[in-house]
Amino acid sequence: MQKIQVYFSDYFRVDREVIEAYGAVDISLINDLPLFVDPFLLFNSRNPDFQKIHQEMIDYLLFLKDQSEKYRVLSPGMRYAWYTFSEVKQNWLGFSLSGNAGCGMGQDFANGLYSGLNSIFSDFGKETITIGKHMEKLCLISPRVGRDKISDFTTNFAKRYLLNYTQEFATTYLDPSQCKTVTVPKVYFNKDTSSWVSEEYYLPWHNDDFVLLTPKAMLTRDDTFINRADMLHNLQEIAPSIPDAALRFELEMYFQNVLTKKKKELSQTEKERKATDLILRHPVLIDYYVRYKEDHEDQATSISKEKVKEVQILYNDQISELIQKLTNTDFYKIVPDAHEEAAKRVQYLKHVIEDQDGYRLFYSAGKPIKREADLQVIYRLVWYGSPFSVDREVNNGRGAVDYKISFGKENATLVEFKLASNSKLKQNLAKQVEIYKKASETERAIKVILFFTDEEEKKVYDILNSLELAGNPDIVLIDARNDNKPSASVVKI
Repeated sequence: MQKIQVYFSDYFRVDREVIEAYGAVDISLINDLPLFVDPFLLFNSRNPDFQKIHQEMIDYLLFLKDQSEKYRVLSPGMRYAWYTFSEVKQNWLGFSLSGNAGCGMGQDFANGLYSGLNSIFSDFGKETITIGKHMEKLCLISPRVGRDKISDFTTNFAKRYLLNYTQEFATTYLDPSQCKTVTVPKVYFNKDTSSWVSEEYYLPWHNDDFVLLTPKAMLTRDDTFINRADMLHNLQEIAPSIPDAALRFELEMYFQNVLTKKKKELSQTEKERKATDLILRHPVLIDYYVRYKEDHEDQATSISKEKVKEVQILYNDQISELIQKLTNTDFYKIVPDAHEEAAKRVQYLKHVIEDQDGYRLFYSAGKPIKREADLQVIYRLVWYGSPFSVDREVNNGRGAVDYKISFGKENATLVEFKLASNSKLKQNLAKQVEIYKKASETERAIKVILFFTDEEEKKVYDILNSLELAGNPDIVLIDARNDNKPSASVVKI
């Protein structure tokens, strides 16, 4: 059977070791990998090119700050020209669960950035507490601006570097038939004309678009080093460094009345709301938090290296091994009916996980995966190589569904993956009880539940029994425990 193509190294016939030696990530060209460009890694880097990217981003924010003071109303034209950015989807990084098309930075980001420059960023460029200037401050006050938006914004300023970085790789290692000279829009910002400039590059070409490689040294996973959740979590750590006695007292009252309140336990949402109110009243807390992170800058690189390594092990090494195991089954053979095909593939996957040491591919550093998003991306990657269409399904009234498997418009079924550890598993199943009890092909869907412990297995069976769904063929349990498996050497497919 022909090798299943998933990664850059597969499509462009380059040894993965070459990409590794170049310092880049061997990206999937099927689905984004959950990695993000972290602006703090650029700020903290000894690489002058990385530092230059960070400085250009700061210069642009200072330009926007000047404009916001000059123009007190954000006009539609100004928003589109200066404040709106598209995701650089060609690097195949981010958190799209289907393909590589994210939502980019639209009106919410533009409005948040504009208002921030006139409020919490009013002293931007004139900081006295922090060592440097950090655009991540925007995400510290707005829950709508997360790692993806910060990363997308940063990647737009790293774009020229990434284009040159990839062009050099293409010139050195790829065949001309694999590349194309293309004009890329919005490569850099011309301060003299206050406009974005397009440039021409020689780049890897795949599926009617160019591809960008990204150095691992500027990437992280989960969240940027400076982030909102971390700030709220570390308010107690930064309190001693605040010289303002009145502000320290107010922080102490917050800790006593919110974090250690005994009469009535506040929800996490309420705690975050109160913390946000406190920060809005005292935006100087943001600078003290950023300085705290600057003082612990050595952690940024070590954490990012560890996180990127975890992604590589899970999404490159282990998924490649899983695909290889599945090629020894009928997983990649064609079956005309979508529901039958999806069901069979789930059973092949179950067999490999339970009987062929495949369970080990769902562990990282000895711990089972804890995010359903990881499970969904894994499923998307191993499906590739089939003539069936595997698409992320929108919420159609039944609740969110992971994937729609189809071969033509009328031949389709739905597949949803869940971890047994999901606290809302019963609620999710209960909403779809009637669907699972129907025999109509158009209504049927497959639910796959992965469990890693005896307790999780018992929990799932208790839920299924209470909902009268035990034994339903469209609900498939996969045992990924690591303490009850036979040796693969004595089990044959």
